[in-house]
Amino acid sequence: MNLFAKKSLAQLDQESERNPLRRSLGRVQLIALGVGSIIGTGIFVMTGTAASQNAGPALVLSMILTTIGCAFSGLCYAEFASMVPIAGSAYTYAYATIGELIAWIIGWDLILEYALSVSTVAVGWSGYFVSFTHDVGINLPLALTMPLGKVVTDQSGATVVGIFNLPAVCIVIFVSALLISGIRQSANANTVLVFIKAIVLVVFVVAGASYVQRANLTPFIPPNTGEFGHFGPSGILRGAGVMFFAYIGFDAVTTAAQESKNPQRDMPWGILGSLAICTVLYIAVAIVLTGIVHYSKLNVADPLAVGIDATGLRWLSPVIKVSALFGLFSTMLVQLLGQTRIFFSMARDGLLPRVFGRVHSRYQTPHVSTLVTGTVCAFVAGLTPIEVLGQLVSIGTLLAFVLVCIGIVILRKTAPNNRRPFRTPWVPLVPILGAVICLAQMVGLPGETWVRLVIWLALGLAIYFLYGHSHAQAARVARRD
Repeated sequence: MNLFAKKSLAQLDQESERNPLRRSLGRVQLIALGVGSIIGTGIFVMTGTAASQNAGPALVLSMILTTIGCAFSGLCYAEFASMVPIAGSAYTYAYATIGELIAWIIGWDLILEYALSVSTVAVGWSGYFVSFTHDVGINLPLALTMPLGKVVTDQSGATVVGIFNLPAVCIVIFVSALLISGIRQSANANTVLVFIKAIVLVVFVVAGASYVQRANLTPFIPPNTGEFGHFGPSGILRGAGVMFFAYIGFDAVTTAAQESKNPQRDMPWGILGSLAICTVLYIAVAIVLTGIVHYSKLNVADPLAVGIDATGLRWLSPVIKVSALFGLFSTMLVQLLGQTRIFFSMARDGLLPRVFGRVHSRYQTPHVSTLVTGTVCAFVAGLTPIEVLGQLVSIGTLLAFVLVCIGIVILRKTAPNNRRPFRTPWVPLVPILGAVICLAQMVGLPGETWVRLVIWLALGLAIYFLYGHSHAQAARVARRD
C-alpha cells in the first residue's frame, strides 16, 4: 500500500490546463473573497465571547498573537498557491509535497474549517437576525432560534427549551442556492457585501472611539480565576485560540485557484492583502469595544450592537445589525465555496465518490457537492451551539496551518529547483515559527475540543482505508493509461 504517493507539479499543471471551472476572478475579487471570509462571526460575535470568558481587554494581545501565527502561515500559503494553482487549498499542497495519507488527513480536517465554519457563521447570523427583528417589533419563537436542548428564560420569566435554529438553517440553504447559480454572480455579490461590512466596522471604530472609558480597560490583563484559560496569561493564550476563528478565511482564497484568471500572480495578493486589511480592522474594533463596554458584559450574541447601545447612539445600532447580517452572509458564501472546491478536488483524485466532482453543464459549478454540503451545514447549524462549533473550526484550521508550514520546509528540501513565483522569506525560520505558534494556540483550546478532533480524524481514517485509498490508486492508474 503506497500511502504516501505524491502528485507531481507537472501533473498538477496538466490538471490546471484541463480545468472545467470558469476562470473569472481577478486580484480585487480574490482579496474581496479573503476579506469576505475573514470578517464574519469572529469579529461580530466571538470578540464578545473571548473578551468576557478568556482575555478581558487583553483580547488585543490575543489578536496580535493570532495575527503573527496567521502571517507566517499566510506566507507559506502564498508560496504554495503560486506554485500549485489548483483548487483544494492545503489538501492539494500536501498531495504534492508529503503524500496521499497526509493529504487525506488535511482534506478531512479542512471540513472542520469550512463546513463547520459555515454552520458557525449561520448561528451568528441568526443571533443578529433575531435581535434585529425584535427591534422592529417581530418576536420569533425562542424555541426556533436556539440549538436543541439549550435552556433560556424569556422576558416573562418562563423557561424555554431550544428545538431548532430555523433562521440559521434558512440562510445556509439560500447561500447554497446562490453558489450553485455561478461563481461570477457569487463573487460579485460578495465584493459588494465586503465593502459594506468593512465600512460599518470603520464607522463603529470612529463613532465609538470618543466613548472609550479608561476604567473599562483596567486591569488590562484581568487576574486568573484559578482555572487555565480564564484570564491572566493563560486566558490570553486561550483567547488567541478562540479568536483564531476570526482570522480563518484568508486560506479560502486558495480554494478558488482554478477560477482565478492569473493564479500565480494574484493568489499571494489575495491571501496576504485580505489578512493585512482585516488585522488592522480587528485590533481597532477590539480596543474600542472593550473600552466602551466592560468585558464582563460582552458574552452576548451581538456584542458590537451592545457596544453601540452603550454609547447612546441608538440610530447606529440597527445599521450595525443589518450590516452584520450582510457581512455574515458573505462569510458563509466564501466558506461554503471553499468546502465544495475541496470536495471537488478530492473527488477528482478518487478519494471521495466522483459525484462530488460533477460540474453543472450550464453554471459550471460543482452543484452536487454544493447541495450536499449545504444540506449538512444547515442541519448542523440548526442543532449545535456556536461555542462548540467555533472551537472545532479553530482546532481543525490550526492543524491544517501547521501541516502547510511543515510542507514548505519539506518541499524546499525535496524540490529546491521548482518554480516559485512567490517565495516565503527566511525559510525555515518563518514556517517553523508559524507551526509553533499555531501549535501553541491549539494547546490553549479546551480538552474536550481535542477529544472531538481525535474522534473526527479517526472517523476520517476509517473512511480513507475503507474507500479512499483503493479508489485513489485506481484513479492514478486511469490517469497513467
